[in-house]
Amino acid sequence: MPISEDNLVTINLGPTHPATHGVFQNIIQVDGERIVSAEPTIGYIHRAFEKLAEHRPYYQITPITDRLNYCSSPINNIGWHMTVEKLLGVKTPKKVDYMRVIIMELARISDHLICNSILGVDTGAFSGFLYMFEMREKIYEIYEEVCGARLTTNIGRIGGFERDFSDIVYVKLAVFIQEFTDTLTEFESLFNRNRIFMDRTIGVGSISAQRALNYGFTGPNLRAAGVDYDVRVTSPYCSYEDFEFEIPIGTHGDTYDRFMVRNVEMWQSLGIIQQALEKMPKGPYHADVPAFYLPPKEQVYQYMEALIYHFKVVMGEIPVPKGEVYFSVEGGNGELGYYLVSDGGRTPYRLHFRRPCFIYYQAYPEMIKGSLISDAIVTLSSLNVIDGELDA
Repeated sequence: MPISEDNLVTINLGPTHPATHGVFQNIIQVDGERIVSAEPTIGYIHRAFEKLAEHRPYYQITPITDRLNYCSSPINNIGWHMTVEKLLGVKTPKKVDYMRVIIMELARISDHLICNSILGVDTGAFSGFLYMFEMREKIYEIYEEVCGARLTTNIGRIGGFERDFSDIVYVKLAVFIQEFTDTLTEFESLFNRNRIFMDRTIGVGSISAQRALNYGFTGPNLRAAGVDYDVRVTSPYCSYEDFEFEIPIGTHGDTYDRFMVRNVEMWQSLGIIQQALEKMPKGPYHADVPAFYLPPKEQVYQYMEALIYHFKVVMGEIPVPKGEVYFSVEGGNGELGYYLVSDGGRTPYRLHFRRPCFIYYQAYPEMIKGSLISDAIVTLSSLNVIDGELDA
């Protein structure tokens, strides 16, 4: 029976509906329970990140990157630091690389466990959410020990880290690895072969590999469609070539595949962290770049020269070379890139963030067309659209 305009009802999914997981709106036309069309609307929390960055010295941009994907903010921080290091021609010591890998893989686990546990909630299963969020708290405790912050971390520095990992960090990492192994095993036993969960997710929100590539998908959502693209492998950074890990891929690009890919990636990230701890090199925890690296805090408190240098670094009074660079890392949701143009001033002439969520969210109307409203919820949940990445 052909669809008549008289039978269509327009409803708003968002911007304040809890099932959208963020402040964005979808104007959906439905024929009964069946979705005929959808139009996404963003801009509700537009914070002008890129314009802010053009008026901030390079060091003061790090806290701005926190607010992109706030579920894995250390990856944003470290990606920005490596972009500046590429502009400056800085080579970081191996120890810095391994420390960064540990922090970034913890952030990836944190991002994925949020996505998959909340997908469970959206299909009616709350227990897995409680199990996994206890593990997120333990990751945040590690962040807190490293840098003093939890959600928006401002972690690391251009050239490395503010301080070395303390003994407490290594103890907390060992405890986390053991406890998360048990928790993830139990989480998978709750969901992977759960018939209700499988019925709610298999074949829902599918996208083909070609359509995903056409839209510019990267990260777990692209890999779930069968394309094994991962920035850590295609363009290694932070000594990722030193580690052994697999790139999981799906076959149908549906909600279940996206869930499974993220599950496997958490196991792979756990293995990378273990390798980094076992092979942790000795040496300095920051590069030899005194013009851009903050002096130790105890020296700042005692010596005028260190205080002056601290001020110059933070306020951007040290010249930055002219140049144009692009650098990307494998963020929690895909290729997170920074396009930086410097005219030699104290602030970037231009800075553009490549936010993976902003790119793949454009495919959402196509992915839910013809499905039920309940399917639209789990599709959105499995895509893991982070609102902070939509509005830059």
